[in-house]
Amino acid sequence: MKFTVEQIAAMLGAKYEGNGREEIFTLGKIQDAEKGSITFLSNPKYEPFIYDTKASAIIVAQDFEPKKPVNSVLIRVEDPYTAFTVLLEEYHKIISFSKKGIEQPSFVSESAKVGEDVYIGAFAYVGEKATIGNNVKIYPNAYIGDDVSIADNTIIYAGVKIYAQCKIGQKCVIHAGAVIGSDGFGFAPQQDGSYKTIPQLGNVIIEDNVDIGANTTIDCATLGSTVVKKGAKIDNLVQLAHNVEIGDNTVIAAQSGVSGSTKMGKNCVIAGQVGIVGHLEIADRTTLAAKTGLSKSIKKPDTIKFGYPALDHKEYMKSFALFKKLPELQERINELEKKVLDLRAD
Repeated sequence: MKFTVEQIAAMLGAKYEGNGREEIFTLGKIQDAEKGSITFLSNPKYEPFIYDTKASAIIVAQDFEPKKPVNSVLIRVEDPYTAFTVLLEEYHKIISFSKKGIEQPSFVSESAKVGEDVYIGAFAYVGEKATIGNNVKIYPNAYIGDDVSIADNTIIYAGVKIYAQCKIGQKCVIHAGAVIGSDGFGFAPQQDGSYKTIPQLGNVIIEDNVDIGANTTIDCATLGSTVVKKGAKIDNLVQLAHNVEIGDNTVIAAQSGVSGSTKMGKNCVIAGQVGIVGHLEIADRTTLAAKTGLSKSIKKPDTIKFGYPALDHKEYMKSFALFKKLPELQERINELEKKVLDLRAD
């Protein structure tokens, strides 16, 4: 990465104060940034660092008034945090999409279609009739099964396994160790106490702009497709079972599990270690707090649930308030019982 302050200001639609030709090579935190880096000031409690930082440039609010001289170039924007996020995104693109070419040893089937500016790392495997879009990056030891399609500008990190016939949209990121399209947990109990495996013949469809965390598993459908819709963000160590559907822009935090055939709406927020049973319908903009256990469908949008079993937010808070008083209530009950016994003795 090498930009001038002037170029960065133009990218952000901002004005700057100082030397526009100052060169920027990296990004940093305001308290320990070095020369050649750019940082930002958003939280007022970090203002003292702005007077001592070695950063070459600092993104600040338009109305920021320094109390002492500042040695860095100031770039003034409406929202410093958002502006710095834009730079982070651009920096990430430069790093993530810089690699090109096919490293050896790796295997790419002769029947696979590979787009332009693709990177395929060492020991990666691309199966028969797979379709790899333009500017896709497949890191070492990844497995891309037969008939898999991966759209443009998607990153598949090291060790990802994508089973046959799965479809990955554009601008997706799948982190190391994730498994897409493994068999759903389908077993039919038999009279002798054993289980018969039910073949899982479907696939997984991941739409555009989806992020999937490390070591997350998404099972293929028994029939049809398991679907993660556009803009969804799935954390590390999440399990999505067969025929699950995750709505647009829904986020699911680590160690959560969604059982088979559950349909989740748009813009839901699922916190860590949430457990959701199968065959439920969850309305748009539902929030499930950490460690919630959901066993019933949620029909009303904008619902917030807590606890196990899941309760509405207000009910949970009332119950928790009582729970905190249980030792005191128990003591009062014991005193009342003693008084009743004393009365009977009289």
